[in-house]
Amino acid sequence: MDAGTKADEIALALEEAIVSGELAPGLVLRQEQVSAQYAVSRTPVREALRRLSALGLVSFEANRGFRVRTLSRQEMWEAFLVRAELESLVTAVAAERFTKEGLEELEQAEKRFARLTRALRAREPGDDRRALTVEWMHANHGFHDVIYRVADLPYIEQVAKSARRTFSGPAVWAPGDETIDELYLQNERQHEAIKDALAAGSPEGARVLAREHVLASFNLLETILEQVGAGWRSADRV
Repeated sequence: MDAGTKADEIALALEEAIVSGELAPGLVLRQEQVSAQYAVSRTPVREALRRLSALGLVSFEANRGFRVRTLSRQEMWEAFLVRAELESLVTAVAAERFTKEGLEELEQAEKRFARLTRALRAREPGDDRRALTVEWMHANHGFHDVIYRVADLPYIEQVAKSARRTFSGPAVWAPGDETIDELYLQNERQHEAIKDALAAGSPEGARVLAREHVLASFNLLETILEQVGAGWRSADRV
């Protein structure tokens, strides 16, 4: 396997770890540590970290290494606005392209997401939700990835997924309360409604539901971060 291919694999693995919160904002990624973790030379690791820097997921600090970036509330809000518009467009296009097989795949993805949402809501406040939330995030992305694939709009998908790289690490170990549980339930119901609109072949219905869903997801994330004391600066609020 050449260095370029290895760099692709490492960049993807680190991206998923950052987006899901496994690698917390502010964490310094040193090349020698990443090299040892993946049993490779520093060359593909250096290239992988440069790619993550270009995506805005890490920032370089002289004499320290690459630090996982912490997004401000304003930056995250703008990213969700971009996602809301692009994912609503993609979902509307997909509504006219779904086959029976595609709908069956979407059904399975929705069921997995619903199962994990129920598992999250069943946890007691204060329980360590980290591993479960990471799996929940992957299931959430998996549901939308089926829609992206059916829509077959690769450039828009690339831009939308770039904006999707905004999930913040503190949410992974949020203790949760009734407010968050209700927002998780709302998220689950929105997935089901989007699936039903796609099965009905309703582009406009799918568009509206997808946009509402993304903006509601920001509300969920913001509520979690406020509860764990991540603290948005007042100047960041819109």
